[in-house]
Amino acid sequence: MAHTSLNNPLGQFSVDEPRPIKVVAIGAGYSGIIAGIRFRQRVQNLDFTVYDSNAGVGGTWFVNRYPGLACDIPSHSYLPTFEQNTDWSAFYATGPEILKYLESLVDKYALRPYIKLQHRVTCAKWNEESGKWDLTIKRPRLLDVAREFVQSNGKTLNKPNYEDWEEFQDTADVLFLGVGSLSRWSWPDVQGLESFSGKVIHSAQWNTGDGDGSWEKSVSTWTDKNVGVIGVGSSAIQIVAALQPKVKHLVNYVRGKTWISSVFVRDRLLELSGGEVMDNYTFTEQDKKAFADPDHYRKFRHRLESDLAVSKIPSLYTCRSQSAHPVTLAGNAIGAAARIDFEASMRQKLARKPWIADHIVPDFGVGCRRLTPGPGYLEALCEDNVDFIPSLIKRVTATGIETVDDKFQELDVIVWFDISFQLDFSIIGRGGISMKEHNTPHPRTYLSVAVDGFPNMFQALGPNSGVGAGNLLLIMERQVDYAVAATLKLQRERLKSMEVKLEAVEDFERYVDAYFPTTVFGSKCKSWYKAGKEEGRVVALWPGSSSHAAKVLANPRWEDYNYEKLDGIKNRFHWLGDGNTVADRDPEHHDSIWYMRPENIDYPPHN
Repeated sequence: MAHTSLNNPLGQFSVDEPRPIKVVAIGAGYSGIIAGIRFRQRVQNLDFTVYDSNAGVGGTWFVNRYPGLACDIPSHSYLPTFEQNTDWSAFYATGPEILKYLESLVDKYALRPYIKLQHRVTCAKWNEESGKWDLTIKRPRLLDVAREFVQSNGKTLNKPNYEDWEEFQDTADVLFLGVGSLSRWSWPDVQGLESFSGKVIHSAQWNTGDGDGSWEKSVSTWTDKNVGVIGVGSSAIQIVAALQPKVKHLVNYVRGKTWISSVFVRDRLLELSGGEVMDNYTFTEQDKKAFADPDHYRKFRHRLESDLAVSKIPSLYTCRSQSAHPVTLAGNAIGAAARIDFEASMRQKLARKPWIADHIVPDFGVGCRRLTPGPGYLEALCEDNVDFIPSLIKRVTATGIETVDDKFQELDVIVWFDISFQLDFSIIGRGGISMKEHNTPHPRTYLSVAVDGFPNMFQALGPNSGVGAGNLLLIMERQVDYAVAATLKLQRERLKSMEVKLEAVEDFERYVDAYFPTTVFGSKCKSWYKAGKEEGRVVALWPGSSSHAAKVLANPRWEDYNYEKLDGIKNRFHWLGDGNTVADRDPEHHDSIWYMRPENIDYPPHN
């Protein structure tokens, strides 16, 4: 009979008998969906829940529905490595099509019972005694309440009235964060914004009140409207190009500069189009029929991934491609050549209004800000119904916008884009330290997936997770894999907690700080890579290529963690149990010769 004394290492369980473990994921976007697939696939005896404050799955692709919304990564590369989708309509997919695809993933892997929509986590607090995360969550009292919106001076600001939602508690052994910054939005601090009598619309909550369904229907009554669009980020660029032919007059307020490139992975696009230069390509039925051949589709995707893995930057005139990861390194010749090409192309497209080039063509290197293809944007700026305003905004009035040069533009609609670099709920770790305090003056992580002082918590697409060149979803998948592997370790070794060591975080900090000065990302330019600052620490990008990140995360250094054992057990080998496997105890229902199954044998190559 096994002893239960704290000093006796024997346990009353089999070595491979999984203890119950509860995982809560926050966010039902790409990260949360992949987490739902992988946690349920690999972790036994699992209690799993995804909480999301939105009314649908999809994360940023559910929240963002603005005009022209599309992904600049080829559609057949914008899906998990283990998935296939031969039915994409075009080389570059629109936002609605990507959302539809994510919904299909949720249904394919039967995740809906595990996803709690309109459930907003407001606080996650580490409980030292229980070794669990205590969660405070809000949800609608009634369905009608969920449809209400916060009102300010009679204007709809497109956020649910969380104050009317009821509150309840939950707990988790493991907390997984899958919340991306592009779905966390905020209103800019601009004088007089609340006084505007027209419509104020945020790109991340596109709700015009003029029609349901597609964005085209939502702006169908704007043919007599004067519309102001703020910014020159990727969202604003897509919005301007899409809205220009739909409105009476459009004003684009731009205070920064950015490189407008040609579309990414251009070689493959030219190959599909038979050499015809185009911004996108619609797949034919013949293309889709060819994709139905698994071998052909595998090779097609491999070529696309190869283009992304080395992240090809196209030359605008010769149609050749160059590896973009070396382009991200400071002082490289390829980047200098790309700069010459991009500037010539931009000035050519702005020929009708050449003065705009002086305000938008950057004086910093290619890649310092996120490179944006922007099909149709520069052409739209040259149309007669578009004004380009490079002056800073002084204030918003009841009827329009006044800039610092005392000029005024009368407007009916104002479109903003502003994301938040802070989580919209509180996370409190050991010693009562909040994540906000920990991230001051900048976020600090361990390999982007863990944070010291916050045990049993892992994240995807958090600080230092992004890519300036390469496949973002590859990193996200490997971050999920890492979180699953850590959870299996907690479960297998019957640990109460695992927390990354402070010295490991500090060493990663030193690596990050040493890496980025060798790249274009560390040069002077205002970028969300640096949390919207012109100078400072790069907080958004992984310090290396996406392939580099995948290799690193595939081999966890468990020695970089501190551990606590369950129930005060002292012996590190308590998890060995009673000397049995589950099959030893119950050979009738379990295969005691599991090691002879083909999937468990590593066959060496031979002549």
